[in-house]
Amino acid sequence: MTPMSRTAHRPRHGLAIALVSEHASPLAALGGEDAGGQNVHVAQLAGALADRGHAVTVYTRRDSPEPPDTVRLRDGVAVRHVPAGPPAPVPKDRLLPYMPRFGAWLAREWAADPPDVAHSHFWMSGLATLQAAAPLGIPVAHTFHALGTVKRRHQGAADTSPPERIACERRVALSCDRIVATCRDEVAELAAMGLPVHRVSVVPCGVDTGRFTPVGPAEPRGPHPHRLVQLGRLVPRKGAEVSIAALARLPGAELVIAGGPRSGPPAADPEIRRLREAARRHGVADRVTFRGGVPRVEVPPLLRSADLVLCPADYEPFGIVPLEAMACGVPVVASAVGGQRDTVADPVTGRLVPPRDPEALARAAAALLADPAGRAARGEAGRRRVLARYRWANVAAATEDVYRALAARRPAPVSGTA
Repeated sequence: MTPMSRTAHRPRHGLAIALVSEHASPLAALGGEDAGGQNVHVAQLAGALADRGHAVTVYTRRDSPEPPDTVRLRDGVAVRHVPAGPPAPVPKDRLLPYMPRFGAWLAREWAADPPDVAHSHFWMSGLATLQAAAPLGIPVAHTFHALGTVKRRHQGAADTSPPERIACERRVALSCDRIVATCRDEVAELAAMGLPVHRVSVVPCGVDTGRFTPVGPAEPRGPHPHRLVQLGRLVPRKGAEVSIAALARLPGAELVIAGGPRSGPPAADPEIRRLREAARRHGVADRVTFRGGVPRVEVPPLLRSADLVLCPADYEPFGIVPLEAMACGVPVVASAVGGQRDTVADPVTGRLVPPRDPEALARAAAALLADPAGRAARGEAGRRRVLARYRWANVAAATEDVYRALAARRPAPVSGTA
């Protein structure tokens, strides 16, 4: 990745597209508290849109003084670091005060060189994008990735979102030109909020089927007959403690939990310490391995090493890990929540179980571990499902349809103006 000119070059026939992702940079390492599926989504969508001949600029908050103002992610994709707040990591739930500054910076940038369409990701990006785009007549698509109503329902008093979040999400939903939801469950949640679902398009997240494949190196396994893998941000709602409790009912299996910090010893992370204690309580400490954050290049070999991938989140707005596992030909046992109800076809590609139910998780996993032929068949079916529905080329084509419909409705600029 090298510095480049201010934005991706405007294409001759394609669109100039602005993707705004205030806290989730496509350049970030994954596995931290605020680095997960949205980072992957934005990076992969940008690349797939560039493959279709569009020029994409991703705007993300500068959280370090080190990177240049603009970084070339790949041909056709530039990442712009927006100076809004300190050039240091800030938890996303504390970023709201910096969004007016983020939006003002976008407004100056776009006044000189407006994109054909802007697509904001996450509610705070929506606020900043609308602030900049509305006065300039730039059409805005918005993807929430997660909704405050759902988070509050599941986390209650533990929800650290700003109190204004739900009201702001309503404002974004009512002000943007199109909502791009990632699954049917999200549409139902928007309807329950009383928002206009006739302006919603459902376009799922995708998976890189060239990187995530059944063929390729697999990480060496331990001495146990079976390996279970859980991958993702290490936060309580992802359900790692449920997997640990299920492991106590699965003799002969090891559990690898990947996620959390990529620097420093894993034992220094408070969530890993909490989960280690849970493993000791359940008598499985010798069969649980905490890997910390895993570089993206190491994820496919890790997934291929698994007999099953566990995704037992309390709630999951979409969930990219099930797709990555299925693309690698590995069956998934997931909680029947959110987008996982769309992606995991029970019983064809894996199993869906109730959330927060270690016994149900263990029962489904045990049946699959005892059936090697059934696991292989589900793995093959998962790969076919991903190729048919979730390749990034398909996702980018569907997203492009949304953009072109919005751009076609944009009034032509008055002669002599930008």
